[in-house]
Amino acid sequence: MEWEEYERARRERIVTRRLAKPRLDVKYPQVMGLQNRLVQRIVNHSILDAIYKLIRKQDYVQDQTRTVSGSYKIKLHKNGLLSLLYDVYGYSQGAAHGLTYRSSQTFNLREGMEYQLKDLFKPGSDYVRRLSAIIRRRFKEQDIPMLAEFRSIRPDQDFYLTDRAIGIYFQLYEYTPYVYGFPTFEIPFTEVADILDPNGPVALLAYR
Repeated sequence: MEWEEYERARRERIVTRRLAKPRLDVKYPQVMGLQNRLVQRIVNHSILDAIYKLIRKQDYVQDQTRTVSGSYKIKLHKNGLLSLLYDVYGYSQGAAHGLTYRSSQTFNLREGMEYQLKDLFKPGSDYVRRLSAIIRRRFKEQDIPMLAEFRSIRPDQDFYLTDRAIGIYFQLYEYTPYVYGFPTFEIPFTEVADILDPNGPVALLAYR
């Protein structure tokens, strides 16, 4: 079994593709080498969907002066889990500065499932309250000027995974001035271990 997992992991790879058109240059990931080709198509289609959604948010088609570029980061690729973070930047002529939108996706590469934040936790656990309390405390500790008071994350809050933590982030201007970028909080699995689903995605990482 271990040899099969090793061979599977060896075949799996992430390659960079590129959307290149006038005023548009966006790099995005695609998964290659999965044993299940249907899963591979599902995951890659979902990734491309997310990228196009960010491009549409930039009004690329409507604003003929707007230049759009994009990149991605692999936050986790381990034990059949893949967590990706995308940034797409747009700039219009005459603007003081451009604006970046961020999104993320976390997949099970064995089954083709895309996880939501709730899938990390035991059914019925008050994960929203727990994570919100941690983030509220972190905001206060950083003493960053706030544009709005932070009260709570959404149940479907944007997130990513690393091999040790859950990353929660917020968009530019959502809570803080532009100069502070994307407020991001990586919460160690150990800090919320009592409410993590033992049959959920985090269990695949054997983080303990």
